[in-house]
Amino acid sequence: MPTTKTIAILAMPGVQLLDVSGPLDVFAEANVQARTEAYRLRVIASQPGAIRSSSGVRLMPDAVIGEDIGEPIHTLLVAGTPHAASAATNLDVTAWLRKLTPKARRFGSVCSGAFVLAQAGLLNGRRVTTHWAVADQLAQAFPAVQVDADAIHVRDGRLRTAAGVTAGLDLSLAFVEEDLGREIAMKVAAQLVMFFKRPGGQMQFSRKGEAAPTGRSALQEVQRWIAANPAEDHSVAHLAGRMSLSPRHFARLFTQEVGATPAAWVEGIRVSAARRLLEAGDAAPKQVAAQCGFADADTLRRAFQRQVGITPAEYRKRYAHAVE
Repeated sequence: MPTTKTIAILAMPGVQLLDVSGPLDVFAEANVQARTEAYRLRVIASQPGAIRSSSGVRLMPDAVIGEDIGEPIHTLLVAGTPHAASAATNLDVTAWLRKLTPKARRFGSVCSGAFVLAQAGLLNGRRVTTHWAVADQLAQAFPAVQVDADAIHVRDGRLRTAAGVTAGLDLSLAFVEEDLGREIAMKVAAQLVMFFKRPGGQMQFSRKGEAAPTGRSALQEVQRWIAANPAEDHSVAHLAGRMSLSPRHFARLFTQEVGATPAAWVEGIRVSAARRLLEAGDAAPKQVAAQCGFADADTLRRAFQRQVGITPAEYRKRYAHAVE
């Protein structure tokens, strides 16, 4: 019989409800499948009173930071909030996390909860993930943190971090497999109708390739031309000619002001265009490749896997609109 493990989730005002309820349901179902109290679940608030979530629903916490919950915390998770990337963390929360995390067997975050841990200095030198929409912001604000923007969840020693929202379920299921074994974890996944191992990374959900043009006005015009005409010749020589620059000068200027090489930026735009065609669901792979500027379907597949993490065929199956 497994020893009962206390799972504590820190939920602050404005918390994303699923960041809390998702993991709790996974652990609760694990108790059912294991036929024992493998997990004892606790929600911790940063201040007294009900916790108002981002959806308006209120949670009643089991305790407030600083209170003794009666048993040692085995796993401590920080749930995310929509404003976590831009909000300063309460100093009492920071102090509490610095005190509690060394004592926990595991600690981590769900979604933007990573910002709270980062502000407490608990992610320095560690590999983590967070929601794709704020991954760059986390990396820029905390350069000592290694951010994997594509991972669904990341394990770095005692530290575990999950990407956006539903990825908290994936992380919790990984905990169940680690604690109770593969069979119990697979039963939990089946009961909750979720992937046991979700295919691909979170970049398949991202729209980062559709970034707004940046840099000086002439460069922005070139970027708009590329986005509007993905199938055209976008070699460095051709693009440089549009600005009356030498290919070498253009490539250096583009990389400096846009933050990516011309080839990488063009590939991202073409993959984004391919995603839209695949979602429409009515074009064959060869047609998608041709309309988006790829030499052939194999070239499209390689670029698509590199940027999105799955093949075009897999993407179409998941995201194509139903055709009447």
